[in-house]
Amino acid sequence: MKIRTTVVALVAAMSIAALAGCTPAGGGASEEVDPEISAEIDAALAEITGQVLSTGPNGEEPASVDTTVVTDAQAEEIAAMGLTAAIVMHYGGNDWANAQIAGLNAEFDRLGIEVIATTDADFDPATQVSQIETVLTQDPDIIVSIPTDTVATASAYRRAAEQGVKLVFMDNVPDGFVAGQDYVSMVSADNYGNGVTSAYLLARALGGEGQIGVIYHEADFFVTQQRYDGFVETITEEFPDIEIVQEQGIAGPDFAGDAQGVANAMLTRHADLDGIWAVWDVPAEGVMAAARETGRTDIKIATQDLGTNVAIALAKNEMIVGLGAQLPYDQGVAEADLAALSILGVDVPPYVALSSLPVDHENVLEAWELVYDAEAPASVRDAYVD
Repeated sequence: MKIRTTVVALVAAMSIAALAGCTPAGGGASEEVDPEISAEIDAALAEITGQVLSTGPNGEEPASVDTTVVTDAQAEEIAAMGLTAAIVMHYGGNDWANAQIAGLNAEFDRLGIEVIATTDADFDPATQVSQIETVLTQDPDIIVSIPTDTVATASAYRRAAEQGVKLVFMDNVPDGFVAGQDYVSMVSADNYGNGVTSAYLLARALGGEGQIGVIYHEADFFVTQQRYDGFVETITEEFPDIEIVQEQGIAGPDFAGDAQGVANAMLTRHADLDGIWAVWDVPAEGVMAAARETGRTDIKIATQDLGTNVAIALAKNEMIVGLGAQLPYDQGVAEADLAALSILGVDVPPYVALSSLPVDHENVLEAWELVYDAEAPASVRDAYVD
């Protein structure tokens, strides 16, 4: 059985140790940053590490992932039931989705639950509705899913609930759904905390001053809105010498391409722009592409989620100065466990969240192992510079 009870402690120990005495990364930065400012920011990061700052979609207090563990005895009981499950994603193919699916599959396998379908809606609500309807014809006992649109997909999820399917959600909940009544629980990272973490890391790299742009997710999506709120509120309230000079949303599905276009325009309009925040790693890849295209590889970029390409940039100490990472593999394990516990009649919390993991150049290799339950790929390890 994968032991997850020490995740919070590991995050705290690794992050605080890595952050102590770190120097800011990015663009081959050689400029000196006031050590007093760096020390203050490191102290603030250490204070929030291991905590969850987010509340759930309906204001629920976060429960620890430790409350979701299925014992070996419970796993044997579940395995004897011959259950089936489907995984219905908003979109796939990126590191976060792959890790979620890996965690789900590993835990469903431990529990003896057969995964009968895994779908990818390419962030299109109509496609996801059709996929849910197709999955329901296979009569699954469990669906673990992340809605692309809380309103447009609600009726399809309602049909699943009425059919008796146990619903566990990642990050987002359909409009009008009540935990414990319409669905089992929602599992997420501390997305507000991830926004706060990325704000601190960008501010540290900027020495607490400068002009920045913000690229947010232009959609009614709970967790990406929380990231934006955490970032903007932290910058505006704690760093008065950092000015947000432009904000622009992207709707996808080509998030990297859309972000590249927006970043190009920002860098052209604001010749003295010092930094850009992107809502997750795929848009951040677009920002890096725009920086290369415009010859602005000195730009400081902060984001969320530890994808391969931003991890390589962190390893190289280029452009990406830091990010708040989720723990998607462990989130997937928790989602499978919550579904199993609900079938056993165990009361489960409506909202489970895992704390943000601050990642910068210093701890990127160790962070990868914790985020993905695997060694960093060779592309990241080979890129690392001391």
